[in-house]
Amino acid sequence: MSEQVIQIVEKKSNGMATAGFVLALITVFFGWIPFVGWVTWLLGLIFSALGLSKANKVGVGKGLAIAGLVISLIGIVVLLVVAASLAAIIGMNV
Repeated sequence: MSEQVIQIVEKKSNGMATAGFVLALITVFFGWIPFVGWVTWLLGLIFSALGLSKANKVGVGKGLAIAGLVISLIGIVVLLVVAASLAAIIGMNV
């Protein structure tokens, strides 16, 4: 009888980098909603930073983590512009 050899290959993944990237994309689309934009921006930034840290250890997901960080930084610029616009509109009406 022949002997069967089964190899189990562990897939490496980086869920933190993926989560950070997805939350950063959500921030781009829903950043104009004050509370949702702030929360998703902060979570996207945190998860992307953690994903980048994990990517250096695991070796997977570095691109997603960097993209999440960049998009999160763009998201904070959008949030600041929206906040400044709202402040200017409220300031003009008072």
